[in-house]
Amino acid sequence: MDNKITMLLQADELILQALREDISSEDVTTNAVMPAPKKGEAQLICKQDGVLAGLFVFRRVFELLDDGIDVRFFFSDGDAVKKGDLIGTVAGDIRAILSGERTALNYLQRMSGIATYTNSVAKLLEGSGVKLLDTRKTTPGMRIFEKYAVKAGGGHNHRYNLSDGVLLKDNHIGAAGGVKEAVRMAKDYAPFVRKIEVECETLPMVKDAVEAGADIIMLDNMGVDEMKEAVALIGGRAQIECSGNVTKENIGHYLSLGVDYISSGALTHSAPILDVSLKGLHAVG
Repeated sequence: MDNKITMLLQADELILQALREDISSEDVTTNAVMPAPKKGEAQLICKQDGVLAGLFVFRRVFELLDDGIDVRFFFSDGDAVKKGDLIGTVAGDIRAILSGERTALNYLQRMSGIATYTNSVAKLLEGSGVKLLDTRKTTPGMRIFEKYAVKAGGGHNHRYNLSDGVLLKDNHIGAAGGVKEAVRMAKDYAPFVRKIEVECETLPMVKDAVEAGADIIMLDNMGVDEMKEAVALIGGRAQIECSGNVTKENIGHYLSLGVDYISSGALTHSAPILDVSLKGLHAVG
């Protein structure tokens, strides 16, 4: 998922579901105060410092309600914004602006919040050579938007879904009867072009994963000293990811270990929204 194209192939269906959730039959308030079409304009204002993501999703919400809507932006996804900045304007049928406002803002606030938090964490990794990854700990129905936001904030995507790669976690290993058995079965089943990653919680598991020929070894919920031992044990024979309750506050502990990747579910499940608002709606023309 390197660009907006993948998202756009799925976005309309997801956005329409969100609109249907908010408008089950009609927008009774808007229809009461605006019984006929009238052109209007509103301003999209940033209410706190952050990093933007999801501007084209914001625009698409209104376009699906009114194909004559005109949404203009003065910033792009990935741009830093300050409190008080005018991000853009929305002009068109006032009824569409009123009915789409909350859904459009929900997407933009959520995605920009993730981009903002990701950016703050990614800055802590600058110059280390370690890549910051997201996880599958995403909001149902929002994964494609949330993973895009991680990239807009300077992070990188781990696998998108269960069809995207082999990651043998504790329960897969338990079901298979052990690390070596699980890796062998994955190699027999998966196409040879697929890398095989193994989640390891102990040093014996790391040893088994290396001996079984895993491509990537995830050090999960290990202490720093145990991770150092694990990195030495792997000895460059596999790429290394560390994971498990990694946050902005503790990520610095992992930078000198010699790992290739740090993954953090917090990028998507714990990022606060970025406060933006659609203000000053008024009739024009």
